[in-house]
Amino acid sequence: MTTGAEGMRLLWLATVVAGLTLLLGLSVAVGTRSVGWSDVVAALGGASGTIDQAAVAVRIPRTLLAGAAGVALGLAGAIMQGVTRNPLADPGILGVNLGASLAVVVGVAWFGITSSQAFIWVAILGAGVTAVFVYSIGSLGRGGATPLKLALAGVATSIAFASLVVAIILPRADIAGGIQSWRIGGVGGATFGAIGEVTPFLVGGVLLALLSARRLNSLALGDEMATGLGERVALARATAALSAILLCGATTAVCGPIGFVGLVVPHLCRLLVGVDHRWLLPFSALAGACLLLAADVMGRIIARPNELEVGVVTAFIGAPFFIWIVRRQRVREL
Repeated sequence: MTTGAEGMRLLWLATVVAGLTLLLGLSVAVGTRSVGWSDVVAALGGASGTIDQAAVAVRIPRTLLAGAAGVALGLAGAIMQGVTRNPLADPGILGVNLGASLAVVVGVAWFGITSSQAFIWVAILGAGVTAVFVYSIGSLGRGGATPLKLALAGVATSIAFASLVVAIILPRADIAGGIQSWRIGGVGGATFGAIGEVTPFLVGGVLLALLSARRLNSLALGDEMATGLGERVALARATAALSAILLCGATTAVCGPIGFVGLVVPHLCRLLVGVDHRWLLPFSALAGACLLLAADVMGRIIARPNELEVGVVTAFIGAPFFIWIVRRQRVREL
């Protein structure tokens, strides 16, 4: 027998799943060239005899990558907010995405890496090093790692890393074009091969994140209370953080740095299902996929016959949301 709260959560779950299903359909049907549903069905069945069916065949991997990246970023944002107890935590704001980007750019420019697997491993390493660096800087001084100090450390690190990326690629005309396009953040060049290579990392990150839900509930009570409940706080925080690093690094390697998804999604999901991470994490994953798919479809429609990369659209959505969160929170509380 379900309670009223659980009934509402199940209702919202059905709503989010229905919305995700609709957006998956729109993603393969809508673009610079609109396609009829009969061609969509035919293309899903393997047909590619007409221009419309060929267009759908190109959009299918793009749709899958957008959904997978949205799952990863939404989940990573919820994990980061839970680990740091910071309402401003997000892979972009804390500099993790830029750290992964810098690592990839250094690998391409200085070490000549070319394989997708190398990109993924280097991006995960960069994300991990950056997460440790930002948390260490934010922990200095009185009061430890407060939300405001972490946010400031992350923003400062992002600015510094972005400058380093520009400094590295400016003298390298041979790679500048491709890197600049990748840095915007998008899913337009998706292929089944790239999706297959990144899938094990994303699956591992998702499973590790979901297994951390109970521990994150304990951490939300405070370190002393969590320890009193028998939780190994350092291990719980490290395990959850590892899942976010895997998700951010792997996604950045394939799509480039896409910001604000991990900020917006967990806050909206808390309004729907509350703060219990056993519900919040799955909802953040599904809602993240919805947001990124919707942003990708909007980017194709707004700039027809061209398109806006999904990273640009999420920035337009997320920046006002970030300002609203900051204004909603008292600076003293941050």
